[in-house]
Amino acid sequence: MKTLILGGARSGKSNYAQQLAEQTGLQVIYIATATPGDEEMRLRIERHQQDRPASWQLVEEPIDLVSALESYHHDKVCVLVDCLTLWLSNQIMNDDSKVAMAIDELVEMISQLELTLIMVSNEVGMGVVPMGEISRQFVDESGRMHQNLAQICDQVVMVIAGLPQILKKQDN
Repeated sequence: MKTLILGGARSGKSNYAQQLAEQTGLQVIYIATATPGDEEMRLRIERHQQDRPASWQLVEEPIDLVSALESYHHDKVCVLVDCLTLWLSNQIMNDDSKVAMAIDELVEMISQLELTLIMVSNEVGMGVVPMGEISRQFVDESGRMHQNLAQICDQVVMVIAGLPQILKKQDN
């Protein structure tokens, strides 16, 4: 089962993803993509760490998410990735000319995975078009990434004010 969870900042998407992961009854592998670039982000990361069960295995991977996911390809685990838009930001800052290729590689690999996968991502395309070039690239690429992932996921959920809204659900 592959689940994509979308929502705005502080919408409750990470909390909802953690609840879903716990409900699987499987060992949870938590792949964190954030990097503490400033004090505020360091505090956000710390808050997320405190919210997670200590029994979960943590993998910190800001760039090479494909390899991190591939290592659990056939395992009977639940992999929770939080968050895809932070991974996308890291990709843009690392080499913005290779972002489309990185997204395509990620989507292709996820389509082949045989495990329980929960992915958290920020929905950023519901506002005005940003003025800056890099911001527009981020919005465009995240929208493309979300559309492609939604096609291959069994379930897509939008979390608004802590309330999950099911956009897509396929019974397995």
